[in-house]
Amino acid sequence: MKSAVETLNPTRVRLTVEVPFEELKPSLDAAYKKINQQVSVPGFRKGKIPNRVIDQRFGRAAVLEEAVNDALPRFYTQAVDEGKIEVLGQPEITDIEGVEKLADGGDLKFTAEVDVRPEITLPDFAGIEVAVDPIVVDEADVEKSLEQLRERFSSVKDVERAAAAGDVVVVDLEAKVDGEVPEDGTATGVSYEIGSGRLLDGIDEAVIGLSAGASATFTTELKGGTQAGKSSEVTVTVTAVQEKELPELDDEFAQLASEFDTLEELTADSRKRLERMREFDQATQAQERVLDELLKLVEMEYPEKLLKDEIETRRHNLEHHQLEPMGLTLETYLATQDKSLEDFLAETEEQAKKGIKTQFVLDEIVGKEELGVNQEELTEHLIRRAAGSGLTPDQFAQQVVQGGQVPLLVGEVARGKALALVVEAAKVTDTNGELVSFEDEETEESGETVEAATADETPEA
Repeated sequence: MKSAVETLNPTRVRLTVEVPFEELKPSLDAAYKKINQQVSVPGFRKGKIPNRVIDQRFGRAAVLEEAVNDALPRFYTQAVDEGKIEVLGQPEITDIEGVEKLADGGDLKFTAEVDVRPEITLPDFAGIEVAVDPIVVDEADVEKSLEQLRERFSSVKDVERAAAAGDVVVVDLEAKVDGEVPEDGTATGVSYEIGSGRLLDGIDEAVIGLSAGASATFTTELKGGTQAGKSSEVTVTVTAVQEKELPELDDEFAQLASEFDTLEELTADSRKRLERMREFDQATQAQERVLDELLKLVEMEYPEKLLKDEIETRRHNLEHHQLEPMGLTLETYLATQDKSLEDFLAETEEQAKKGIKTQFVLDEIVGKEELGVNQEELTEHLIRRAAGSGLTPDQFAQQVVQGGQVPLLVGEVARGKALALVVEAAKVTDTNGELVSFEDEETEESGETVEAATADETPEA
């Protein structure tokens, strides 16, 4: 077999392949064997039909077509290996010649066009500088944390008075769009805390001052359901007004809400937890900003077909995996976001470009630095991904293996290590001018940053 590579542009090549007839013999033999098992000819046992009879009864062309279909992938892969090409996605076979001559011992010729990874020149990581928020936990933060804990252990009691801010009301709702109540336009027994903002815009003003049995009507934009994004007249009827009762913030509460015996111990633990959260947030912020600066320093061409496929994948996932289960269409969703389709497509293209570029740049670092992934790192990553999916580690692992997704997980871990390496080399300071350094948990957090950037994983070679 002879092959040649022609560069069409920085992200696409054309392979020209010429295969001598004798190298096609294994595929021809396989074609005769396959047809032998599929057809019947009077006077011959199945599987024992001579080749000349198959040619006479079914045509030499049918055999040649089967042989070529079997041979093309094999010789294409061989040409890719010989040319040391990092291909992306499936090739487009653009021309096949010589099939009509195969019966006479002629050569098979074909060309294939395929996207390839662009060449990337990595910058000096030490030249990257970013600033992040400092770690600050003040008394107000600790008090807010304790108040949130009190809220979790609060109780409610019915009261005979008008509803006020902070109360919980039980309400029935009826929404009308253009004077008609849609199928999903009513709800009963809905519990709502006034001021929480967890229901419809305008409901707080409508229910404040109402007692049980009273109603009010207000106009709002519906957030979900079949009429999402449309203006609606909503009638809200209060069926109960409830007052929240919070437990006293004392040692008894500390014993109720935690493993600690005293409020002082609980307060100290709350402060430590907040500090750890701020440390995690700071590390994540550093990784995101370092990654953004790294991508700015790299010039890269985008494979046209890969970019088009990535945009379509992101759109499909939004429409069918996120919006459809909520009863929304892309049009109604964009209306709630006050965006045009053009705005959405432009944003999606930018997100797709960032995802592709992030993967390619970090893969380049993985290769250059020869970063490997051991079993312990892969297991830790799998456990973390399982927790985010709602599955047990065993269930998630089984799903990954059955779906052939192990290489994707390995890639995620390796890219996380690559980003950690860049963060380590970069200069990170907080806005107070203090130098910031990170410890061992950096690689795991870097993996989360990479996952967020790539979002919809681009296809592997």
